[in-house]
Amino acid sequence: MKILLVEDDAALAAEILKVLRAENFALDHAVNGEDAQHLGETEGYDAVVLDLGLPKRDGVSVLQAWRSAGRTMPVLILTARDGWSDKVAGFKAGADDYLVKPFRVEELVIRLRALVRRSQASGANRISCGPLTFDPGLGTFERDGLPLRLTGLEWRVLSCLILRKDAVVPRTQMIERVYDGDADVDSNSVEVIVTRLRKKIAPAHIESVRGHGYRLVPSVEA
Repeated sequence: MKILLVEDDAALAAEILKVLRAENFALDHAVNGEDAQHLGETEGYDAVVLDLGLPKRDGVSVLQAWRSAGRTMPVLILTARDGWSDKVAGFKAGADDYLVKPFRVEELVIRLRALVRRSQASGANRISCGPLTFDPGLGTFERDGLPLRLTGLEWRVLSCLILRKDAVVPRTQMIERVYDGDADVDSNSVEVIVTRLRKKIAPAHIESVRGHGYRLVPSVEA
């Protein structure tokens, strides 16, 4: 599952990101409303965790902008505002759930999975690329209808690519996603993972786009 976390409290965000990564969520993180709005309108997310008190643009206006743009991903509001009027404003803007701080991160995980399950049941489709199929709700891959066995790092690379299939994923973004932002990682290590994946997913293919990054396409072009 690909999740957008919008939270400007660095300590809280770090705690949430740590737990969600341990649960094999693919994650993007925004710390202000302007970045959050852009990501929500240009990326495909299975769910969003959205704080209300954000720099540059508040969470309610961000959510309203997403819904006006036709973005239907489930949104869980995460905030210290526990007043009834705040909850009403959040749900009117298009929220699907509401969790008040302080909270247990384990409860956040449970609620996120429930939101994604409901979204999947309401008609969201699995993602396919050639012989590959990815179920965002379950986090599983199939190749020609059979389960695809992947290591943890392979799963992170492939899920990042299939969620943006046919688009180029920058190498720097790939490294950040796979290695949780570790700046000391050798960029060649991603190429090693990509090489292993190419053997496992053929004829679907991962293209190297020189000077940019990688792109997942249905098959090797003749």
